[in-house]
Order: sequence, then structure tokens, then C-alpha cells
Amino acid sequence: MAGNTPGTPSVLRAMNDRAALDLLLEHGPLSRTRIGKLTGLSKPTASQLLARLEAAGLVVATGTAAGRPGPNAQLYAVNASAAHVAGLDVNAHRIVAAVADVTGGTVGEFELRTPGRRADSVVRQVTEALDGAVADAGLTRADLHRVVIGTPGAFDPNTGRLRYASHLPGWHSPALLDELAAVLPMPVEYENDVNLVAVAEQRRGAARGHDDFVLLWNEEGLGAALVINGRLHRGFTGGAGEVGFLPVPGAPLVRQVTKANAGGFQELAGAQVLARLARDLGIEDAPGSGTHQEVAAELVGRAAEAVERGEEGEDGPYAALLDRFATGLATGLASLVAVLDPEIVVLSGQLFSRGGEPLRARVAAELAELAASRPRLLAGDVTHRPVLRGALESALATTRDEVFDTSR
Repeated sequence: MAGNTPGTPSVLRAMNDRAALDLLLEHGPLSRTRIGKLTGLSKPTASQLLARLEAAGLVVATGTAAGRPGPNAQLYAVNASAAHVAGLDVNAHRIVAAVADVTGGTVGEFELRTPGRRADSVVRQVTEALDGAVADAGLTRADLHRVVIGTPGAFDPNTGRLRYASHLPGWHSPALLDELAAVLPMPVEYENDVNLVAVAEQRRGAARGHDDFVLLWNEEGLGAALVINGRLHRGFTGGAGEVGFLPVPGAPLVRQVTKANAGGFQELAGAQVLARLARDLGIEDAPGSGTHQEVAAELVGRAAEAVERGEEGEDGPYAALLDRFATGLATGLASLVAVLDPEIVVLSGQLFSRGGEPLRARVAAELAELAASRPRLLAGDVTHRPVLRGALESALATTRDEVFDTSR
């Protein structure tokens, strides 16, 4: 709102406009009377506001409210086509892209498998995945206001190079960001994948209403997102939250961790530990094939189901598997809690999802013994493509600030 004086009519109108748009996003279609009550505006002012937003293409009339005496009230909603954004979720095996309208609804999606792809084809992979999602939405690249790309590791803000993700071929070229900027006509932002899961949980999931929390992610790798005073803490090189590298009791020291792409916490409580634990406990029906993540998810899922069905006593092998896994997870979490003292810890990723309440309860009990404070441990609510959802939410936040600003 540069050039406007706080408290002037134009600034107040813009503030009322944004308040009404946010209410429509939260509640869905509303009548003029309802908008007036929720914003505290008079009926004439609410009518002027809606007329202004409709003329600007930001709201549309959408049906009427029935069931009350007198004429049916006209309902208004945010114009979904006022803006579109895209998000990309990248890992070593595939890129998933999605397009959302300004209300947050997904209107297009595309998955590009990338196993064995050449390291020099990243720009082509990104544009192919993006174009697939755009085409599925019936749009073109030019219709997108912003793109957010989520990757393992993080792009160092000082050098522009990807760090902490040596397993992602082709993404480490110092010229990559410039090459992508040259072919994509819209602003492009890059964010750590686990940070984006935290964005999704803060906006739509278990962390709504919380300004201080840690999100612990456990799938193919082990990572964390740190939210302090409502903002993601990324660190000097973007590596805040790379807790897989954390030295912890119970695991050998890993030296040259970025070259090894592993660390103590990853070795103690990452996906690769579950198969070894199963062997040590004599679990004979453990999966014999699959990736570390697939085997781990199956084992944790079987263990949680056995405990929930009452098939396991306290000394049963599957109960013991959950106990040992929970102890490893709580060991690393205790260090994070000691430094950050978060209000809540959100447990997210496939291993926590499959482990369900039996695993969450065990981690909470162990953490209460190991940590000085006792944050609440919550299961993540955003379970369908959480990285992608976070990328879309991140892109939408900035785009809405731009598109919904009626002061210009």
C-alpha cells in the first residue's frame, strides 16, 4: 500500500476488502448481510464493498440462500479464476506438479517419473511436469502467477546451490536456478520439502493456530521443520531442520555427513533401521523386498495393527519393535525440545502415519522421560501429498497478497 497514508479512506477500503475476501475463503459463499455482520460493516458499506470486488473480478455472485422468509439472499464467493498457482514436489524418483486456483482448489495435476533420468535434464523435467499439470487444468504457463518447488535439502541463499541432498541428481548445478528462470515466465520460489509440509499443517492441519512448533518427518529420510513465532526458521545456509545429520546417543558418529548423506539420528530412527530391528526381534514375516521406506512402512503398519487388535502383549515382537523405534525417535526429539521448547510437535510422513496412535503414544511417553519440557505430540492431518499441498499453500499466500490488494 505504498503511497497511501494509514487511516485514509483508500487504506480502510482495502483493509475491509481483504477482510471480506478472507472470510469468503474461510466460510465459502456468504450473503451481503452475513459479510456485514462478520466484518462489522453497515449494509450500505457491505454492498459497496461487494460491488467493488465484483467489478475488480475478485468475487462473483453464486446462487441464493433459501429457507428464510422473504426474498432469497444473493450469495457471493471468491472468483476462483482470479489467479492460479502451481506447486512441484521433487524427489529422486518423480516430480509431481499441481495447479490450484486462488481459493486453493486443485484444478490440475501431473506426475512425471524420473528414475534413471540424466542429470542434465532437470530443466526439461521441471517444465514437462509443470506443463502436464497446466494442461490438465486447461490453462497455459502464462496463466500462472507463481510456482513453488519443493525439494529435499535446501538452496543456499548465499550461493544458490542445493545443499544436503546429494541423492538428487542434476539439481546441484550453480546455473540451475538461472536456467529455470529463463524458461519460466512467472516468479519461481524454492523451499525444503519438509518445510512445505509444515506450511501445509500450519494452514490446514494439526498446527493451525500454533506459532511455535516442530514438525518431525519420517519417510525416505528423516527431517524436521522449525516454526518460531509463526515463521519458518531456515538457518544461514537453509539447512535448519536437517536433523537426520544430528549426532545422537545410541548411534555411531557419522563423519563427513553431507557426503554420506546420513547422520546419527537417521541411522538410529530412519526407515533403514526397521528391517534390522525386525531381524533382531525374530520377526519372521518381515517383507523380503522393497525399498527401505516400503519395508519400514509395512513393518510399522503391521505392528500398529497387531497392537490395536490386542494380538500383542507387552513383550510381543511387534510391540517391542514399536517400543525400540519410539525410543530412537524420542532420543533425537529430546535434543530439539531442549533447544527450541516448542508448544507442539507434529509427527508426519508415511512411517508416523502407518504407526498411528500406538507409535505416537510410545514416542510421547519416551519423550516425557527424556526431555525437560513436555510438548504435545500430534499426528499430522495433511496426509495426501503434503509437500505438494504445502507448495500450493506457500504460492497462494504470496499471490493472494498481490491479487487481493485493492489499494493499487
